[in-house]
Amino acid sequence: MYVERRGRGTPVLLLHGFGVDHRILLPLEAIFEGAAGEPGWERIYPDLPGFGRTPGRDDVRGSDDVVGELVRFIGAEFGDRPFALVGNSWGGMLARAVAARMPARVLGLCLLCPAIVAERGARDLPPRTVLKQAPELTSSLPATERELYQAEAVVESPADWERFREFVLPGLLAADEAAARRIEADYGVRLEPGSGRYDGPTLLLTGRQDDIVGYRDTWRVLEDYPRATFAVLDAAGHNAPLERPDVVNPLVADWLRRIRAEAR
Repeated sequence: MYVERRGRGTPVLLLHGFGVDHRILLPLEAIFEGAAGEPGWERIYPDLPGFGRTPGRDDVRGSDDVVGELVRFIGAEFGDRPFALVGNSWGGMLARAVAARMPARVLGLCLLCPAIVAERGARDLPPRTVLKQAPELTSSLPATERELYQAEAVVESPADWERFREFVLPGLLAADEAAARRIEADYGVRLEPGSGRYDGPTLLLTGRQDDIVGYRDTWRVLEDYPRATFAVLDAAGHNAPLERPDVVNPLVADWLRRIRAEAR
């Protein structure tokens, strides 16, 4: 897998969502480079198979296969070292599966707009809502870019578009569509009954207007995470970390500080 590495210190593995690549999580660098990043975190951003710079493979045919690849990657990358885990959307589902397999190794679990229910038709979703439109902006965009942006934007603005253009759009355009279709056909992760509980510092963050994975399904698994902060952000959809960094970044920074406090 292609991997982007930043910093030194305690490992943090950051897993992107479906259809995008590691770049969607790079805005979190502002947190790691600030006071919450001390005394040091090594950030590992892989492109998962079929996305970004990691080619698809015929033997990676579902999310369980991706989890298997991640477990092998963790063994080769970290050895016996413990690590923190961040997962966004599909990456959140994968992160929950990794934490279920090796809970003693995971220092903390951060789930950003996680996919809790694999089948879209079974998700408890709010209606599609756009709180603010920017017709002058969107009418100036090429058709493909406008369609991709408006499919997820909740508050349209030039600043929001620039963040989408820099961190989301490149991954969408780089995805291996054939590999994505193979994985999507077996999208769910199989967890053993009772294996979902995780007792370490956790952050569950959702968007109130997220009509892709929603927020209510995440609330229903809250009791699996007795050390979790749970947040539902208004004026935020599926890209809440990009749309509301003013709220998201302090919550992620608090999660990092809670991990450090546990280690003392």
